[in-house]
Amino acid sequence: MRTAMVTAGAVVVAGVMATWAVAPSLASTGSASTGSASVAAAQAVASMHDSGKFTVVEHALTDTVVDTGVKGDSLGDLLAFGNPIFSADDKKQIGSDQGSCVRTVVGKAWECEWTLALKGGSLVVQGPFLDAGDSVLAVTGGTGKWSRARGSMKLHARDAKGSAYDFTYSVSNN
Repeated sequence: MRTAMVTAGAVVVAGVMATWAVAPSLASTGSASTGSASVAAAQAVASMHDSGKFTVVEHALTDTVVDTGVKGDSLGDLLAFGNPIFSADDKKQIGSDQGSCVRTVVGKAWECEWTLALKGGSLVVQGPFLDAGDSVLAVTGGTGKWSRARGSMKLHARDAKGSAYDFTYSVSNN
């Protein structure tokens, strides 16, 4: 569960859920409507190589806050995690993420960076993670099929507990 150590409310950091919001390759073949949701999600992730928009779900199971200074939520506290990533329908694990954040504004924000690892490569994101509301982070690079990736990732809490997050990636790989 990714939450601030003392602050009420969810800290929005990682909620990776893998599914295409727009999957032109699936739409043109009809695969998305004829196959199971998990097969369609896996095909969508596997087909993303140039650019696109897709969503994954992160289950924030390992989030650990390290209190580095003044007791309680304080500037410089650390948040580390390595969590499973699921398809957009939240039914099939398709990858993982690993990263860390530093508390930059007490009770309001963290500065984070992490790597999303999926079949065929990884994506790296960096930016603010807000305690309340959605966050938008930069996609700063990747490996494999995303070796030239640039774009953004919107992070949205699926619940008030901060136990799962939607990550919607808008990526160009040119």
